[in-house]
Amino acid sequence: VQLQASGGGLVQAGDSVRLSCAASGGTITSHIMAWFRQVPGKEHEFVAGIGWTGARKYYADSVKGRFAISRDNAKNTVSLQMDSLKAEDTAVYYCAADQSYKVRYAEDEYAHWGQGTLVTVSS
Repeated sequence: VQLQASGGGLVQAGDSVRLSCAASGGTITSHIMAWFRQVPGKEHEFVAGIGWTGARKYYADSVKGRFAISRDNAKNTVSLQMDSLKAEDTAVYYCAADQSYKVRYAEDEYAHWGQGTLVTVSS
């Protein structure tokens, strides 16, 4: 499965951004999907994850109540709606996928990664 993330850009604090991740080369139906983010010098940080059907969703404490992950298996896509953005949300955001049943929080648990999209939040 190949993943292509899009939707990043430069926004003001308090604004909203929606990231999308399109999968190709296979179906994501039996994959857990997640968004991670990374700032220079640090490891990938788990942001949000979603189970196969979309019924189970998991969030990092830092984004709970502000971000929402969703998936459309028919379109082979996963999205991350980011509201009330803060300067500390500035990072490169990556979508990731793995043929696991349970959402994982560690980056090395995911076999497939997109190329990343930069979100810059100015204060």
